[in-house]
Amino acid sequence: MSAGTSGVPPPGPPPPLLNIANVLTGVRLLLVPVFLLTLFADAGQNTGWRYAATGVFVIAAITDRFDGELARSRGLVTAFGTLADPIADKALTGAALIGLSALQLLPWWVTVVIMGRELGITVLRFLVLRHGIIAASRGGKAKTLVQMIAIGLYLLPMEGVSTTVDGLRWAVMAVAVGLTVVTGLDYLVKALRPRSRTV
Repeated sequence: MSAGTSGVPPPGPPPPLLNIANVLTGVRLLLVPVFLLTLFADAGQNTGWRYAATGVFVIAAITDRFDGELARSRGLVTAFGTLADPIADKALTGAALIGLSALQLLPWWVTVVIMGRELGITVLRFLVLRHGIIAASRGGKAKTLVQMIAIGLYLLPMEGVSTTVDGLRWAVMAVAVGLTVVTGLDYLVKALRPRSRTV
């Protein structure tokens, strides 16, 4: 029976590799080395370069906000985008956290906890791929948003500011670390469920 007589429309052509969502993901990847160059200019001590680094980070974070949404809403999901998007996310976040810790602006244990979770969940996604995709939860999206805000606050040249401002950015980072750990455990539970049913 043909597709026309069965009432089932034939599948449409796959989305092109070069589309707006993938372009935004590619831009985010390209901005990572630009961000690092501006962050480490003058050993991270130049106020102007620090503002520039913050601006580059914000622009890159904005592309993260829209590329996935555009891909889903416009039917532009591709294998490249599915793979490149989380890589771009981890590259941007990792570059910022490692850069801040290397400049002694953020404790290394914060970077280790956040990056350990991010890399661990990425590996976990691949390991359980045959059981299904672990969809991003609201908690995961909130975690990403708070991480970006916290990193942005630490990127701003605010050394020597009042203890109130310093306490505020530390509080936001503490929330980011908390959400990172909690959502990581949530993903772990979701990943183990299909395995427990097959044992």
